Amino acid sequence: MIRTARPEDIPALRRLEVAAGKAFAQVGMAKVAGDEALPADEMLTFQRDGRAWVTADEDDQPIAYLLALWVDGVAHVEQVSVDPAHAGHGIGAALIEHVAGWARSQGSPALTLTTFAEVAWNAPYYERLGFRRLADDELTPGLRALRAEEAAHGLDEWPRLAMRRDL
Repeated sequence: MIRTARPEDIPALRRLEVAAGKAFAQVGMAKVAGDEALPADEMLTFQRDGRAWVTADEDDQPIAYLLALWVDGVAHVEQVSVDPAHAGHGIGAALIEHVAGWARSQGSPALTLTTFAEVAWNAPYYERLGFRRLADDELTPGLRALRAEEAAHGLDEWPRLAMRRDL
């Protein structure tokens, strides 16, 4: 069941992010695998603004989540994390579809995101969900700023890109 995140979900979301991130160690990205979760106060900002969703299990406990923000008037997928024990069952795709519906209802013409170009569960996965890779000259000022933040954080050690899915 997909629902809006609640304040009491935040500790679980932080644990999910760390657990999901560990998969990057398997593809030689130990630095990414060891990254800390988004701080709780930042997650709470997404939650309070109605831009955080969870997939909950039968006990209403989060097993996946998605955070969105607005970048140049377009809904942007900031973070998607799925509990590794539940990966491969379409949960992330369902969250993307849910947020696509939300974005449409808010008047967004598209969804955007930034991701690793060569990691199987990143760019190739999002392409299967209808996203396309953006060329550098297609990046909006906001996407350029996000990419610069990622580079400053050291994420450009591996090829990264921005993607867009028209709604």
